[in-house]
Amino acid sequence: MLGIKHIAIIGAGMMGKMCAFVFASAYKVGVYDIAPQDLIGSIRESTKELVYKGVMTSEEVEARLSRIRFTQEMDDDLIAKSDLLIEAVFEDMELKQKVFAELEEICRPDCIFCTNTSVMSPSEISKHLKYRKRFAATHFWNPAHLIPLVEVVMSDATAPEVAQTLMDILEEVGKKPVLCRKDVPGFIANRLQHALWREAIYMVENGIADPKTVDDACKYGPGLRWPVLGPMENSDLVGIDLTYNIHNYVLKHLADNHEPSHLLKEMMDKGTLGMKSGMGWQQWAPEQIEALTTGLREYLVENQKKNEK
Repeated sequence: MLGIKHIAIIGAGMMGKMCAFVFASAYKVGVYDIAPQDLIGSIRESTKELVYKGVMTSEEVEARLSRIRFTQEMDDDLIAKSDLLIEAVFEDMELKQKVFAELEEICRPDCIFCTNTSVMSPSEISKHLKYRKRFAATHFWNPAHLIPLVEVVMSDATAPEVAQTLMDILEEVGKKPVLCRKDVPGFIANRLQHALWREAIYMVENGIADPKTVDDACKYGPGLRWPVLGPMENSDLVGIDLTYNIHNYVLKHLADNHEPSHLLKEMMDKGTLGMKSGMGWQQWAPEQIEALTTGLREYLVENQKKNEK
């Protein structure tokens, strides 16, 4: 593993600040943002449920917070002398390229550069940099301190030792990193997720099932197995021969559209945008939204509690 002692985070939004909290379990972390803010107070508020649920003690939280420093100066030593830097600004290609162009003038040539993009190509983001071998994507999932997965995505120029260093560091701070060897749209998990969403929407669009039925079929069937049984393991479990026979029969009947469903466009035109508008695939009352989001967070906290043991 390449020597890493100091980590910098560029952007102190929800993802950036919680990434800082994750890395502060083992490293000193500098956080830059253009806007003034109470970074430590904000992280403390976002992590109080971990203390309440017994995942961490308040002393453990404060120990992490003591290793985090905030600056509004990009050329501060917190940034300039970092060994590993993770950008977490808005999902805008020109902005990301501009930020890294500035950082390349400030940081050492051997500082590892990462982008926390969920969809954008690390090859395109880094294409104008002089030292492209040290660049990769590290896609944290929101909330970054509760979801174990981080996708390490190699660009068309990422050095193998850089990718391995990122995998090692992420494991060290308690994450579950996976390596995406090729820079493809959607990386790994989003490709899998949206393949499922495409089929789900197709079934609703064609009157096969209503939205609640589709959700129930996932939550109370295969979804229960996913935390312990991935698709490749499941294929091995049932047998490669059975997998082949099923695919030989069913694949021709699955959705293969390359454009979004017309239902999505019709709903957008009507202003039915999901929870934010109170209506999407179903109607959402404020108490329903609160119950679902609270339930999801409690589930993630309990999962984190099990992982900490």
